[in-house]
Formats: sequence, structure tokens, C-alpha cells
Amino acid sequence: MYRTIADAVVFFVLCFINTSNLATLKTIEKTGNYNKQTAMEFVRSGQTNDELVFMYRSLLLPRMIEEKMLVLLRQGKISKWFSGIGQEAISVGSTLALEKDEWVMPLHRNLGVFTTRQMGLQKLFMQWQGNKDGYSKGRERSFHFGSRAHHICGMISHLGPQLALADGVALAYKLRKDNKVSLAYSGDGGTSEGDFHEALNVAAVWGLPVIFVIENNGYGLSTPVNEQYKCESLVDKAKGYGMDGIRINGNNILEVYDTIRGVRDYCIRNQKPYLVECMTFRMRGHEEASGTKYVPAELFDEWGAKDPVKNYEAFLLAEGVLTAAAAEEIRSELKTYIEEELKLAYEAEELIPDANEELHDVYAKKSVNARLWSDANTMDAPKAGAPEKRFVDAIQEGLSQSMQLHDNLVLMGQDIAEYGGAFKITEGFVKQFGKERVRNTPLCESAIVGTALGLSLEGYKSMMEMQFADFVTVGFNQIVNNLAKIHYRWGQQADVVIRMPTGGGVGAGPFHSQSNEAWFTHVPGLKVVYPSTPHDAKGLLIAAINDPNPVLFFEHKGLYRSVSGPVPEAAYEVEIGKARLAAEGTDITVITYGSGVHWALEYQHQHPEVSLHILDLRTLLPLDYEAVRTAVAKTGKVLLLHEDTLTGGIGGEISAWISEHCFELLDAPVMRCASLDTPVPFNIDLEKTFMAKNRLHGYVEKLQRY
Repeated sequence: MYRTIADAVVFFVLCFINTSNLATLKTIEKTGNYNKQTAMEFVRSGQTNDELVFMYRSLLLPRMIEEKMLVLLRQGKISKWFSGIGQEAISVGSTLALEKDEWVMPLHRNLGVFTTRQMGLQKLFMQWQGNKDGYSKGRERSFHFGSRAHHICGMISHLGPQLALADGVALAYKLRKDNKVSLAYSGDGGTSEGDFHEALNVAAVWGLPVIFVIENNGYGLSTPVNEQYKCESLVDKAKGYGMDGIRINGNNILEVYDTIRGVRDYCIRNQKPYLVECMTFRMRGHEEASGTKYVPAELFDEWGAKDPVKNYEAFLLAEGVLTAAAAEEIRSELKTYIEEELKLAYEAEELIPDANEELHDVYAKKSVNARLWSDANTMDAPKAGAPEKRFVDAIQEGLSQSMQLHDNLVLMGQDIAEYGGAFKITEGFVKQFGKERVRNTPLCESAIVGTALGLSLEGYKSMMEMQFADFVTVGFNQIVNNLAKIHYRWGQQADVVIRMPTGGGVGAGPFHSQSNEAWFTHVPGLKVVYPSTPHDAKGLLIAAINDPNPVLFFEHKGLYRSVSGPVPEAAYEVEIGKARLAAEGTDITVITYGSGVHWALEYQHQHPEVSLHILDLRTLLPLDYEAVRTAVAKTGKVLLLHEDTLTGGIGGEISAWISEHCFELLDAPVMRCASLDTPVPFNIDLEKTFMAKNRLHGYVEKLQRY
């Protein structure tokens, strides 16, 4: 029985749409009168009959797969399904209009992208069943996966961030002067997200060959478009970004194909983006569990008559391109294909979880050549006689040498080009490397992180500078959900470094002084680096750029011009994930990083009566637990020191690990010296009170008394 009248309506409409009625097909074939069936006008644009039939097969396959999947869902053989029934012409037509090696960024309702790119149906079925032999080893759901071999980028549930990845791919094409475009889909609801605005703006400002396709199907889950936007049509938004756009019938495969083909030529010829709004309708719920009771029943009648498969089939029959018998034969052939592939998928071995394999796949591995270079150029400590350099100069030198080492490295950030960045680290880089590789960005952190990831899809490296680490909040989603998870999800590396000028002590107030590194140490897939010396700053930055994984590189603003040290002239790496012993001692072990290292060294200098054993972590994710254990064993008394606030700081995680794994080595409770649990104040005296340094002496004395 049907739960609601609307569900019953949907069921009967689908039966009307999908049932192949041979008598009806023969009538259309005989009379050539398909206009009685539809108001849709199909116009051939040079396609041969064989090409038109190929389009028909391409359009019919995802529809028949979906019909099967809905049956399997009711049988409990799959757990979730996002239906694109009624919208197939958009996915199939636009994908056919592209070259096979042009990247597509699909969403939930774009099964036609996967089938048109001829992804193996057996493997797709295994993906939907959560089998290890699917495209994501059972780690992702229905359409949240990608395939580099098919130039399809896996979506994330947040929808909007996919658009910026298309910017990055298009930028790679532009830099290489390839005559290619990228294409990204958005639903009507997704156009309300900030990522939509940011991605279109960047594409327009940078002149990127991106096709943005809006699938306007009337609803964002249950929210109708009249509650989503107030412009007359979504394509009107294109003018605001200085780009062209067009609104088309998304249910007409020939119109979709011809439009996207023409738009593709336009984008390549003019090196500009383009916005295409495809009008369509969602014949099922947002996903099957949500139902459709919020949709007026008459809309199903209206859009059922506009069904893309039925109408195109009628056109081919009326034009004599296809016979009724041939149409039935194609359906029979596709049904057999689907059943055979599904049967093979059912024969797949049962997934047996392996924790070691899961951990192993979180990070991408360095290539052989990169490892050879690293092994030959690793330098854990400065060589004797190395010239003295400031912290800021070491970072600049590491970045410059990386640009020379990697001709595919692109730098992006606000004001980093001619101005040289807020802290002048990229000053002179435009003259040396050119504006194509040293790029000023609009004020849109989320889109630039996404663009960096898109560059990675095409084999580029990128460095994005957050003007201040505080501003990372507006790019947070891209970092923790896209960059961090992509390799684990479908094996795609994210070759991105984000530089994070961080920390206080300079009277900059609550929005330019935060220590927010702990936010990211909880995110598997990221690497978090935080050097304290010029030598380590240069070596770790080079290592971060050489690493194929996303690295957040924290650099303390207060150290830029206040700290100097020996830095070798040649390029070298400091190994990520390896701590450094900053000072040997016998009384108390201080485990710290960044500014905390200098506070501890200064305290030691001022208090020779106490002997501090100071461990500089250098990398916060992954942590060097072996070095931590060795440092704990040295004194049996441990003080965790960091500039970050106490609650939720990484000191709590390290303290817990020491208590669990090194309890027998301790002679006193593990203590944490951190900054106050308040925002960072502007007034210098208030800021000094806020800082952990202000309480360091009290904690040392407390530990000495044990």
C-alpha cells in the first residue's frame, strides 16, 4: 500500500513513463505524429541516425538502472538511493558533449554521467552495495565517489564545494594551454550557498573555461524554488559575475547536447566560464526515504508528459530513426546487461574489515622519485657554518626554491602577487615566476582551497596563503571535508599546502591572533606542521610542498622577524612527523612547539637552577609518539606547553596518550600550561595575561615540588 496519495500518484506516473508500450510505439512509428505525445521540439544538428540511436541507448540505460535500483531498495539489498528519474537528459547530454578526458563534477542525480563515461556497471553495483571492490572500497555511499580514469570527481554532501574544484581543473587547462573545459553541476538549492558565488566569481575573474550547469528541478529537498531565490531565473545570476548564460529545456537531450557543445567551444575560444540553467523536475523524493508528499500532484502529470526518455523515443520513432521493434530490442538488451552485471556483483567476496588497511589508506604515498630526492636531501639539523637567516627569510627561501624545483607549483592568496603578501614573503615572486604561477585571489577562501584541490586533479601542486590563520574558518569545509578525506574516499591525492600565519603577542586582537592548529589535528588525512626555528621552517615547508597530501603549515607571526638561526643555502627537507630535541635536561620534560619552544628556552636561560628537557614537536599531525615516550622517560615529569587555549588544545590529547602509554614512567601528574580560555584580547597587558607564558613559572615550580 502507498503511504500517501502523492506516493500513489508518483508510482502510477512512473509506470506511465517507464513502461514500454509496443502498440503505442508502433502507432507513433506509423503515423509520425509524436507531437500529440509531447510539446517538446527536437532539432537535429548534424547527427547521423546511428549517433541519435547511441544517444537513445545512453539515455535509456541510467533510467533502467534506476528502475532496478528502486526495486533493490525495497528489497533491502541497498540502503539508500538518490533518484535522477526525469533528469537523465542533463547528465547524458552534457557528458556526451564533452571530451572523455575533461573533468566532470557530478552530484546525487547524475547517474548518467557515470554510465555515459562507460564505468563498469558491475563495479558500480558493488559500489552501491558497499562492497570493497566498488570504487571506494566500501567507504562511500551511492554517488560520493570519483574515478580518475574516467575524469569524474567524487562529490561531498555539502554540494557547493564541487564548483570550485572545476575552477582548479580549468586553471590547470588554462596554464597548459589545453583546449579543454571542466563542467560542474549544481542544483537550484545549491545556488544559495556561498560556494556557488565564490566559484563563479573566481572563474569569471580569472577567465577560466568552466561550464556551470544548474539542474533546476523545482525543489531543494522539500523547499520550493520560490523560497530559494527571488530572481526571475537563476541564469540571471550570470550577469552579476560578468559571464554569459542561457536557460534551456533540461529534458530535451538534443537541446542539452547541442547547447553544451556550443558552450564548450565558446569557453575554449574565449577562455571564459558560462552558466547553463536546465529546467527539469525531480520525479522522486530528494532520496527515497523523504517521499514526495510536499509536491502538488498536478506537477507529476505536467512533468510526466515531459519525460526525457519517452519523448526522445517518440521523436526517433516518428522520424524513422528507430523502429518500435528496435526500441524493444534495445530495452531487452539493456535489461539483460543490467541483470548480468548485477549477478556478477552479487558474487563479490564479502568485505572483511582490516584496520591496518584503513589506516594505511588515509594518506597518499610519495612517488619513488620524490622519496629518492627526500632521502638525499633530508637535514634534521643545520650544518656548521650555515648562514644566519630570519624565520621569515627562511620561509621565503624555501618557497622560492620549491617554485624552482616544481614548475607545476602554483601560489595563490590575497595580495601575494605584486604586493608580496601581508608579511612580504612572496615579494618579488611575480617578477621571478610570473603572474600565472603567483596569483592574487578574490576574497573567497573556500573557493581558493577548492581550486587548489582541482589543480591537484590535473597533477599540479599548489600553495594557498591564508592571510591570517584566523580566516581559515571561511575555508574550513573545503579543508576538513574535501582535502582531508579525498584520498581515503577514492584514492585521489590532494597535493596542497595551506600556509597559516598564526599566533599572538603582537596586540592584534581576537581575529588576527588565534592559535587554531588544534582544530585540524582531529582530522584524519591532514598533516599539521608548526616549526619554531628558521632551519625547520625552510626544511618543513619544502617537505610539505613535496608531500602529496594536504599540509597545513603554521608559521608564527611573532617569530617572523624576531628569531634568526643557521639555514643552509641549498634546498633540503626536514622530515614531517619527526620531533626535535631542542635542549637536554634532567629535571622536567617540556613538550611544546612554535613560540612555546622559545618560551621554554628563555625560561631555562633565566633559571639555570632547573634543568629542562625540551622537546619541539614540529609536527602535530602525525605526532612523533616515539619521541614523546623517550622524552617522558628522561625525567618522569612532564609539562605540556602551548600558546593555544587550554580546553581542546593538543596538550590534552598528548596528556591522555602519556597517561595511557607511559604511566609507569611518570613521577608526577602530567601538567598543561596553556593560554586562558578566552578570545585573544587586543590590549597588550591583557594579552600578556592571556598567554601561557605568563603561567610557565608557576607550573615549573609545581612540578619541582613532586
